[in-house]
Amino acid sequence: MHGLVNKALQSFISDAFGAAVWRDVAQHAGITQLLGADGFEAMQSYDDALTEAVLDSAVVLLRRPRDSLLEDLGTYLISHERMEPLRRLLRFGGVSFTDFLYSLDELQGRSHLAVPDLALPDLALSEAGADSFLLTCSDGPVGFGHVMVGILRALADDYGALVVLEHRGIRRTDGADGPPGTVELIEIEVHDPAYHAGRRFDLATEAAR
Repeated sequence: MHGLVNKALQSFISDAFGAAVWRDVAQHAGITQLLGADGFEAMQSYDDALTEAVLDSAVVLLRRPRDSLLEDLGTYLISHERMEPLRRLLRFGGVSFTDFLYSLDELQGRSHLAVPDLALPDLALSEAGADSFLLTCSDGPVGFGHVMVGILRALADDYGALVVLEHRGIRRTDGADGPPGTVELIEIEVHDPAYHAGRRFDLATEAAR
């Protein structure tokens, strides 16, 4: 797993529950001796088992369902000031939430421009009706769809849109058309793209003004 993912998970636990809780989670996961004083390094790669160990420990110590914890992580990635660069990267996808949805197919390519070795799941958007969509997340870590629900919910609020989201479950693929993996489906209904005033967003950064 890319260090950026692990660092984001560490930051989420520390910011949402406290630095002491992060230390307890790291100790419970048995990774304290493997990390430096600052925890995960953003530009290193780690065994996927370490990420799973952190998640499993967080579920146990925080007494939170895994799906709920992952969704909160997704919300954190957009709403917390520490994650402003990610919010900006995603907001460049369009001037409205619906525009953003149509840009999801290009997200993997845009992320590679910023971090070439960051492997994101494949995202494919299809129309399911008027203002209704189905987002397919494939070839990613199990549970990434729940992170994506949190991201979408936070971005809908960021844009000021009234949106209903539902994670439709995880389906394992048999590898007949490629390597075995998982597919997660998210149902998206955009009831009002301009329901309330969203957060301010400027294409130009403060430094460019």
